[in-house]
Amino acid sequence: MSTLTRIGRFLLILVFFSGVSFSNAAAQPSGRLIVIRAANFGWNLAANLKIDGQTVANIVQGRRYDHRISAGRHILTVSVVPNLQLSQPTSITLNVRPGGTYIFTALWDSQNVYLQPTTLSRAEMAKLGL
Repeated sequence: MSTLTRIGRFLLILVFFSGVSFSNAAAQPSGRLIVIRAANFGWNLAANLKIDGQTVANIVQGRRYDHRISAGRHILTVSVVPNLQLSQPTSITLNVRPGGTYIFTALWDSQNVYLQPTTLSRAEMAKLGL
């Protein structure tokens, strides 16, 4: 067997295993996280959403956060921006199961912003395009 044939087979095997590795990485189990901003949140305020300490969105009027989230335990933190009243952020723990959908509403009262688990009917979900 020539050196060129051996190199070709080695490269073919390398490409095969790389493809298997990438497909396994892409198939990581995940769930779906949806955060809806309450209508009475304030026209000039946004809900800042952090997942595990990293800002993922500033949810403004008429928008929502709707993305895949890896399975496992996550800390969701929400705060108001701009924070003119110096209110404290609030956090909750979310244990994401593969294939699960988690819907929260970002609510604002005169003192705090917080995430409330939301249970929507099928009709309400369809109305929101979920």
